[in-house]
Amino acid sequence: MQEIVSTISSKGQITLPSEVRKRLGLGRADKVAFVIDGEGIRIRPATRTVASLYGSVPPLGRETVDFDELIEEARAEEAARMVERLERP
Repeated sequence: MQEIVSTISSKGQITLPSEVRKRLGLGRADKVAFVIDGEGIRIRPATRTVASLYGSVPPLGRETVDFDELIEEARAEEAARMVERLERP
């Protein structure tokens, strides 16, 4: 087992040594989670949820889409096609 030591700053911060970051697959601005359980404290990359990613991707600049309106249009088009088929001799 390898032990790596890091110093706690006056603000309670630590720098994760490069070896630890590499093993955890962490890069700049990644988050870590401290897991406290019956065996002690473990550190792991923080998992992201859909909620935590909200707003991380800028919108494409398109207008918002009204899906209810699109569904209604598709139904109307299909109804028109069905009527057209029924009216054919």
